[in-house]
Amino acid sequence: MPDQPDLTSAGASPLGRAVAYRSDYTPELLFPIARGPKRAEIGIERDPPFVGEDLWNAYELSWLDPRGKPVVAIGSFRVPAASPRLVESKSLKLYLNSFNGSRFDGVEAVRLRIAEDLSEATGSRVGVAIQRLGDRPERIVAAAEGTLIDDIDLEIEDYTPCPERLRAELTAPLVQETLVSQLLKSNCLVTGQPDWATLIIRYRGHPIDRAALLRYVVSFRNHNEFHEQCVERIFMDVRRQCRPQRLAVWARYTRRGGLDINPFRADAQDATPPANFGDIRQ
Repeated sequence: MPDQPDLTSAGASPLGRAVAYRSDYTPELLFPIARGPKRAEIGIERDPPFVGEDLWNAYELSWLDPRGKPVVAIGSFRVPAASPRLVESKSLKLYLNSFNGSRFDGVEAVRLRIAEDLSEATGSRVGVAIQRLGDRPERIVAAAEGTLIDDIDLEIEDYTPCPERLRAELTAPLVQETLVSQLLKSNCLVTGQPDWATLIIRYRGHPIDRAALLRYVVSFRNHNEFHEQCVERIFMDVRRQCRPQRLAVWARYTRRGGLDINPFRADAQDATPPANFGDIRQ
């Protein structure tokens, strides 16, 4: 793997550029990006104050068996939030497509190859699961559990992140609840193309002002950042402004290019990631 670019090199990634598809196995297509620079923007200089993972689901995965017959499958990849690097999404799509014309001995050989390549690219052990479509895997589509806040009637004027709007009712008794919004929209850091997601915030603490939270969620509408970075920004903003005792934040982003990305960040005591169900837009 070549020297890892930092986030200022994101413009050198395949995003926003015409790139020829390779159908022969090419691990060099993976484009890792350092997490550090964007984390520094939100006040994280060293170890982040959260745990979690980036869960990727891949729906366009195929290779050839030893006799040249295509195999089709779906995959899921779990990248630890502690990894020093993330992988740019278009490069992952191109990498997975490079399996299309390559022969492998079976599902396990493909799984091990992807796990090794992604672990090297991200600098941390990546969990990989693959299911052949011929084995008829089930995909559960479900709504996120929690209280939907999107029907609150309010006027909104801010479309760039405004963490100062977040607040909690610090004199009210502690609560434990999960709040959900389907109105999260941000834009790709490189291309400016829209990214859509359902956002889930689970916390224990003084009640978060729901109208203020909804204004804050909508304020990402014109914000340019990768999925993982948006979720980390939201986690840090809620943590600073609302001071919950425990906090977990995750987002289920709409599928693009045969991939959906679902970042999860939480306090260490709330580290169990959510189930891998499909949002209705995935």
